[in-house]
Amino acid sequence: MKTEDKIRKQLAENPVILYMKGIPANPQCGFSGKAVGILNATNIPFAYVNVLEAPFIREKLPSISHWPTYPQLFINGELIGGCDIIEAMSNDNSLLPLLTTATSKIFESSDDVLNASDIMRLVKQGINDATVLVEGIGCDLLITVISSQFSGLALVKKQQLVMATLKEPLASGKLHAVSVKAHTPEEWQALQLHKPSGLLQIQH
Repeated sequence: MKTEDKIRKQLAENPVILYMKGIPANPQCGFSGKAVGILNATNIPFAYVNVLEAPFIREKLPSISHWPTYPQLFINGELIGGCDIIEAMSNDNSLLPLLTTATSKIFESSDDVLNASDIMRLVKQGINDATVLVEGIGCDLLITVISSQFSGLALVKKQQLVMATLKEPLASGKLHAVSVKAHTPEEWQALQLHKPSGLLQIQH
């Protein structure tokens, strides 16, 4: 798949996506860090791409978006802007309604199967400080949850805490068997030193 096609696919499949330097748990520039902080404060899940690990996307995206710098926030496939615009929209209270509308459409349309946004909402309801990464498609899902609430808990207790947030959709069949990984922020940071994050992940 051409880089341009990959970008357009990401924009089509993710109602809210941030192209940034680094990952939300460890931004690699101040502007990306500020944008993540603003988005996190809305409690709306968003996808992200670490352009430092995707050099072809980093090079190609500006020609598609007509925006030369990072971060770049897209909602429903449309460029919103960079850090300054995100901050301005947050300050004038125009950002949250836009994010809410974009993600609620996805949430309401999923009658039979939960998608990544639905999973993130449910986990977030039960673990309010959680960062959630959802990888895979269909029945083959890996859900990684990072939360300070896991501190001092045994591995099985961490996973039970996550699975409890998904009890209803698992029982109803809207969500099939999933794999769960649960880490404290400190454990997650240690893992990142040895293993790079994936190209496209979901935050919240």
